Amino acid sequence: MSLKKNLFASSNEFKDWITINDTIMGGSSKATCKSQSLGLYFEGDLIEENGGFVSCRSPLLENPLDLSSFSGIQIEVDGQGRTLKFAVACGDPLTKFSQSFSGGVKWVAEVCTKDSGTTSVRIPFEQFESSIRAKPIALPLKFSSNSIVQFQLLYSKFGIAGKLNSDFRPGPFSIMLRSISAY
Repeated sequence: MSLKKNLFASSNEFKDWITINDTIMGGSSKATCKSQSLGLYFEGDLIEENGGFVSCRSPLLENPLDLSSFSGIQIEVDGQGRTLKFAVACGDPLTKFSQSFSGGVKWVAEVCTKDSGTTSVRIPFEQFESSIRAKPIALPLKFSSNSIVQFQLLYSKFGIAGKLNSDFRPGPFSIMLRSISAY
């Protein structure tokens, strides 16, 4: 039997998530996220010109999560066949420092979803790649599973650090993030 810990699975646990769109960098995409009985509903219109991304993220956790006794993160998402990105921020000193000037170091993994229904994806911690604003980091950084402080779901024309998302489709979308767990 494998150990599993629900992190976000109810409407109450998703209620403080916020939307971050490419408008912060001059883009014109429009998206919102809102807590619903099934999870976090994320919808909008993604416009590629001058940006090309939308996201929803959790608030910074006051008490970092120590998930060092787990192997990774599992998400349940209805993603309409899109390739999404799931990002984690850790509370290590470099990440804290980088938050103040660049939006911070994020640990990112791609999530390929089914055309319909719910996709369940397990992302081992070692699969997360460090990046800042979709650009790879050349420093030898280590994922700190003992100090996780934030989660983020992104839909973007950018894939894993430095690459384009080959599944990218601009236009209207609706995504349901049903749960986030540690496994």
